[in-house]
Amino acid sequence: MPTSREQGQAEHDDYPTVLHRGGVGDYAGGSGIGGGGSRQVWVPGPVIVGAGPSGLATAACLKARGVTSLVLEKDWCVAASWRHRTYERLRLHLPRCFCELPLAPFPPGTPTYPTRDQFIAYLDDYARAFGIEPHLGARVRRAAYDAAIGFWRVTVDEDAGGDGGATAATTEFLSRWLVVATGENAEPAWPEGVEGMDVYRGVAMHTSSYKKGDEFRGRNVLVIGCGNSGMEVSLDLCNNGARASMVVRDKIHVLPREILGISTFGLSVFLLRWLPIKQVDSLLLFFTRLILGDTEKYGLPRPKIGPLQIKSSTGKTPVLDIGALRKIKTREIKVVPAIQRFTENGVEFIDGHREDFDAVIFATGYKSNVPSWLKEEELFSHFDGFPRKPFPHSWRGKNGLYAAGFTKKGLMGTSYDALRIASDIADQWTETFASPTATNRSSDYGA
Repeated sequence: MPTSREQGQAEHDDYPTVLHRGGVGDYAGGSGIGGGGSRQVWVPGPVIVGAGPSGLATAACLKARGVTSLVLEKDWCVAASWRHRTYERLRLHLPRCFCELPLAPFPPGTPTYPTRDQFIAYLDDYARAFGIEPHLGARVRRAAYDAAIGFWRVTVDEDAGGDGGATAATTEFLSRWLVVATGENAEPAWPEGVEGMDVYRGVAMHTSSYKKGDEFRGRNVLVIGCGNSGMEVSLDLCNNGARASMVVRDKIHVLPREILGISTFGLSVFLLRWLPIKQVDSLLLFFTRLILGDTEKYGLPRPKIGPLQIKSSTGKTPVLDIGALRKIKTREIKVVPAIQRFTENGVEFIDGHREDFDAVIFATGYKSNVPSWLKEEELFSHFDGFPRKPFPHSWRGKNGLYAAGFTKKGLMGTSYDALRIASDIADQWTETFASPTATNRSSDYGA
C-alpha cells in the first residue's frame, strides 16, 4: 500500500495525504535529520506500529472489513523478529492449528509443528494474500494523542539506506486510530546487577543473536536461563558437539509436548472448557510425572502452584520438552546453580565453585519497548510496557488507541485482539465515511 500521495491526486481517497512538506525543522511536531527534510501526512485509516504477526493480523482483519491501514515497521522486512532473532532449527512449540492468524490457515502439507522457516513463509504469504505492504525502515520515535485536533501524532524516523544508519527523513503521521503491535518481545532483556560482566573475555550473546549450535562445536558454553529458549538452545548446542551447561535459578514446570498423542496445549484448552484450572493442572502434572518422571532429581524442582495457574497469573509459560530433558538426565546438558559473578574466563556460582566457559548465551527473555515511544498514561504501564488491564480487556484504550498481541496468550491472543480491533475500528470507519464529503472534512480537520 502506498505510504503517501500529494494532495490533489484524486484517484484513491483512502490513501494517506501529504499535508505539509518542508526542509529540516520546517514543521511543528518533528524535524528532519540527515538532510532529508520533513513532512506531515494525514492517514485516513489506522496507523499500525509493527509488521510482525500482530500487525499483519490486524491489517488483514481491517482490510476484510473494508478499512485501509498504514503499517509502520522499523526493519526492512515483515516478521523481522522471527527472521533475525530465532535460531535456524527452531520449531513452533504448539500445533499449527493454534498458530494460525485470522482468515488464513496454513497451506496443505504443513507439519503439525511447523519449522521457523515454514512459519516465516506463512507470514510472507499472509501479507501477500491480503495486499499488506508495510512502510519499511520506519522507526517510530514518538506517538502522542493531540486532543486539540482529535488525532494521534506519530513521528517516524525513516532510514532510506536499509542499514539502520543515519535518519534520511522524518515524517509525522496523523490518524484517528493508533494500533500498537510491536509485541511482547520487542527487545532482548539483559540481566542487571551481575558482578563482573564487564571483565569476562569470552563470547557473550543473547539468544536473539544465536543461529546454530555447530558454531560452538567443541566449546564450553554456559546458557543462562531455563525457559523454552534456554532449553532449546542447550539442546541444539548439545546436538552439535558443544558442551552445554544451563543455569537454573528458579523452580520451573517442564511438561511433555504431547500427552497420549495429543498436544499438551490442546489438551489443556479442551479440559479448561469443563474443569476448574486447578483440576486441569493436577491432571497435567499427573501425566507429566508418568511420562517425564521426577524432574527435581535432575535439578529442575517444580513450583507448588500448577503450570496453568502460573501462566494465568504471571504470563510465565511452562517449558514444553522437545528432547532437552533426556540430555539433562544423561548429564549431556549440565544443570548448574545461579551465578555469583563473572570472572575473566568464566563464572563463579553461588555455591562457590568456578568454571571456565568459552561462551555465555543469555536466554533471559525479551521485553516490550512501548514506554520508550508511546506517550500515554492509561492503557499501557510504563513499568513493563504491557496493558494495565489483563486479557481479555487489554486490547482497547481511549481516543482510538489499541493494543494487539500483548495478551500473554501467544498467537491465539493475537487473533483475538486483531478481530476485535478490526471490528471496533470498522464500525467507526463506516460512521465516519458514510457521507461522500467525510473524507474531505477529515482531511481539513487533520491539517
